[in-house]
Amino acid sequence: MPGSHLRSSSAISPAADKTWETVQSKTFTKWVNARLAEHELAPLSNICTDFSDGTALIHLLEIIGDASLGRFNHNPRMRIQKIENVNLALDFISSRSISLTNIGAEDIVDSNSKLILGMIWTIILRFTIEGINEEGQSAMEGLLLWCQRKTAPYNDVNVQNFHYSWQDGLAFCALIHRHRPDLLDYHALDKRDNRGNTALAFDVAERYLGIPKLLDVEDICDTNKPDELSVMTYVAQYFHAFSSLSKAETAGRRLGKFADVMQSVFDMQHDYEARVAKLIAAVRAKQDEWRRTHFEPVYASARRLSDEFNGYKAELKRTWTYEKIELDTLLGNIQTKRVTYNLASFSPKPGLTPKDLEAAWSELAAAEVRHRKSINQYIRQSRDALQRRYGQEANGIQTLLNSISTSLALLSGELDDQLATVNGLIGKAKPLTAALRRLSELERLCDEANIDEHDYTVYSVSDLEYDTEMTMKALEKKARFIENQSVVRNMTNLTPAQLEEFEATFKYFDRDSTNVLNDAEFRAALDSLGHSFADDEFAALCDQLSCGSEYITFEVYIRFMVELTEDQTTPEQLLQSFRVIAGDKDYVTEDDLRLSDLSTPSIAYLLRAMPHSTLADNGFDYLAYLRGVFEWS
Repeated sequence: MPGSHLRSSSAISPAADKTWETVQSKTFTKWVNARLAEHELAPLSNICTDFSDGTALIHLLEIIGDASLGRFNHNPRMRIQKIENVNLALDFISSRSISLTNIGAEDIVDSNSKLILGMIWTIILRFTIEGINEEGQSAMEGLLLWCQRKTAPYNDVNVQNFHYSWQDGLAFCALIHRHRPDLLDYHALDKRDNRGNTALAFDVAERYLGIPKLLDVEDICDTNKPDELSVMTYVAQYFHAFSSLSKAETAGRRLGKFADVMQSVFDMQHDYEARVAKLIAAVRAKQDEWRRTHFEPVYASARRLSDEFNGYKAELKRTWTYEKIELDTLLGNIQTKRVTYNLASFSPKPGLTPKDLEAAWSELAAAEVRHRKSINQYIRQSRDALQRRYGQEANGIQTLLNSISTSLALLSGELDDQLATVNGLIGKAKPLTAALRRLSELERLCDEANIDEHDYTVYSVSDLEYDTEMTMKALEKKARFIENQSVVRNMTNLTPAQLEEFEATFKYFDRDSTNVLNDAEFRAALDSLGHSFADDEFAALCDQLSCGSEYITFEVYIRFMVELTEDQTTPEQLLQSFRVIAGDKDYVTEDDLRLSDLSTPSIAYLLRAMPHSTLADNGFDYLAYLRGVFEWS
């Protein structure tokens, strides 16, 4: 393989440092000089600078284009004269349908090397390479295929590109040996001598085949990657040289030309009739398919049929249109070719004439109109059906929500009965989740159908989701409320106002509506009710009430508050009450009593019954009073 032992016989020389621009400039300059030499014109030293006045470029184009460009400035001195010359050349290039991008006369006058090299490559491609045709491939692909086909018998050669495949010189030698084995002995070559093989091929090609040395040996062997365009330009010379030398092949082509033409006429006629038959059959099959189409009021199916028809118009119909135009052109070419060779005009078989094709085409157009109309009607019906389904589902959800709300508002009777009713309503509301999912899917289908407004309901998915969420929360709150009321109902010896206060406090600090309080929420509730505990007392209390869990339930909380505040005539509770009223003093004053919630008769009784305190002149000894009442030591 050529690429497996690059530069195996020699080290990279300083020439390897040359850039692609340097190699292209040198190669293209040699190519231009070879063309100028055909008319004995002076060679250029560098196309990147010597094209600046336009004269050499005009000479080159007149030679390769085989045409005169007209009058121009043969000895321009001023910049405007040079620009005029270059513009004349560029106009000629454009007239030959050669596209040059981003290059103007000023770029050439100012010696813009990259743009000039690009222009010369385009010219080389157009006049030297573009005409190459090999086995159906043209231009660069055709040249590469020609090289591959010609070097296929040589095991040491594997041409895959126009850079690495040529670095050992064997591909050049193989091309020469394949066409002129008398010029070199390929099998005697030292396959490792890259430079020697390349130099031999360049010398033989120049001396015996008239192919100028557009490349130097170092441009191929002493670089990491040879310049592709330069190699292609040089290899194209081999193609043209050997093509002109293939006299036997040329004679054979000429001899078989007429037979080929006649065979081609027959092939074209047969191809025309076969393609017309195929197109007419396909057109009629499509109409049969449309006639068998089953329509039903489901929007997704309607949309699919519409998309299929649009896809048919964008793809298959355009393919058929292109084919019909091609067939018209083919028929014209057949008639022209038959006229050229004085043959009678071609008459296709019955059923395959241009008139038959036009009739089938007209029938197709009418069928398209009918099918499109059916699809549009189908879409309208399916959109209406989709709106009806959405409306029925949405209205049904709202009806159920209204029913639940009404039942909740009319709730009465015993607490156990109310709780059973609420639990029943919660069960009744469970299907709403699935109903909302169905409605969301219908809303998505409506969006796909571009339905912005609904004719059969005023409820959106968002509205119903919100209403459902609020209804479920109301049911859950109502259930907890009834459960809490059941707990409260069993509490005794407390006023309704006290119980209401305890319940309201619990609800206030149960901010997440879980019907339980954590330690912090429980402590805040107690503080708000005026019951403070030391940290160790509170910790012990929480352990006792939570039973090892992290929360205090509503029932436990209410029972604790009842125990804490219920009026019990125990010595301990009365002593605690006196201490609170006395502000933790060991005696109580008349003013302390009057600042409490005691009635006037109660105050008068206590002032008569309690002995005076020895600790303050205006104080009364409540401890002595309690010892006397309860015989308490």
